[in-house]
Amino acid sequence: MHTVHLYTDGAAKGNPGPGGYGVILEQAGTGYRKEFYEGFRLTTNNRMELLAVIVGLEKLTKPNTTVLVVSDSKYVVDSVTKGWVFGWEKKGFAGKKNPDLWVRFLKIYRRHKVDFKWIKGHNSHPQNERCDQLAVMASTMPDLHVDAFYEQQGETLL
Repeated sequence: MHTVHLYTDGAAKGNPGPGGYGVILEQAGTGYRKEFYEGFRLTTNNRMELLAVIVGLEKLTKPNTTVLVVSDSKYVVDSVTKGWVFGWEKKGFAGKKNPDLWVRFLKIYRRHKVDFKWIKGHNSHPQNERCDQLAVMASTMPDLHVDAFYEQQGETLL
C-alpha cells in the first residue's frame, strides 16, 4: 500500500477572527490528489491547523493507512511528536485549549499509522502554499460555518 501524504494549513484573520483550513491528500505513486477546505466565522489559527489534520485523516476510508502529515504548525506537530497530547489526554485536557478537537484528533489518529513532518511555512513548498491559499480563500467565503465549541466556550475559558 502506498503512503498517503496529508498536507495541511490553517489561517485566521485577527486570531480570533474569520478562519479556514486547507487540505491536500496525495497518494504516492498513484496520481491521486484531492483538495478540501472550509471556513468559519470566528476561530483561531491553531484550531484551523488542527482541524485541517483531523479532516484529512477523516477522509481516509481504509483503517491502518500509512500517512505522512506535512504541516507548518509547530503547535500540532510538536503536540503529537513530543507526546504532549497523550499527557493532556490522561489529565482530561484540564487547562488545555481545543480539547474538543484533540479528542476528535486522537480518535481518528489511532485508526491509522501516522507520522508528522514539520516544514517552514511560506517557504515555497508547493503543497503548503496551496493549502495556505485554500485556507485563506475558505476564511473569506460567504456563509462561513460556526465553530460552535469556540464560540460557546470562548478561548479564555479553556
